Amino acid sequence: MTQRGRPRSFDRQTALRQAMQVFWALGYEGATLNELQEAMGGIAPPSFYAAFGSKEELFREAVELYSRTLGAPMMKALEEGPTARDSIQALLVAAVEAFCKPGLPRGCFLVSGAFNSVPANKNVDDHVRGLRVRRQKAIQQRLQRGVEEGELPKNLDPAATAVFYTTVIDGLAIQARDGVSRKALNFAVDCAMAAWDPVVHETDLRKPRMLANRRE
Repeated sequence: MTQRGRPRSFDRQTALRQAMQVFWALGYEGATLNELQEAMGGIAPPSFYAAFGSKEELFREAVELYSRTLGAPMMKALEEGPTARDSIQALLVAAVEAFCKPGLPRGCFLVSGAFNSVPANKNVDDHVRGLRVRRQKAIQQRLQRGVEEGELPKNLDPAATAVFYTTVIDGLAIQARDGVSRKALNFAVDCAMAAWDPVVHETDLRKPRMLANRRE
C-alpha cells in the first residue's frame, strides 16, 4: 500500500529551502502547489498545510529565509564598509555574487518573486515590496551616516541617492535573471561607481529637472 502524508525523511528547513528555489524561479503565482510539494520531497497536501499553513505563509517564510541567508552578505557589506563609497561598492559587488550563485535561480528573489500580481495576491506583493523598501532604507541610512560623519556633502539627498543605487541593484537582478554574464554585471557595477562623484558631489547634477511637457 502506498504511504500518504509526510515522508519519513521530511525535514522542514530543507523543504523550505526547496520551496524558496521554486518560488524564486517561478514567482509566487507561477509556482503551483504540485510543483512546491514535489520539490519539497513529495509532501502530501495534509502534511503541507499542517507544516506551513498555506501557500502564502510558505512564501512569506521563503522570502524571510532568503533575506536571512542569501541576502545577508549584501547587508553585511553595506554595514561594514569604512566609508559610504566603500559600503555602496561592496553592496553592489555582493549583489552580483548573490545573483549569480551556481545551482540557484539567477537574479534576486525580492525582485522576481512577486511583482504586479493579481488583486487577490496583493498582500504577497505588498510584503515583498516592503522588504525591497527595507533594503533601500538601509542604503539611505548608510548615506545619511556619511553625511553626519562629514564624508559626504551636507546638501546630499540620501533618499534620492539611495533610489539611484537601488535602481542599479534591481537592474543587476533583472539582467542576471536574463542570463547576462557575471563579467558584464561587474562592468555595470564599475560604471555605477564611476558615477559616484558626479552623483554625490556635483550640485548641478542634483538640481531638479523639469521636462517641458511635464504636467504637475
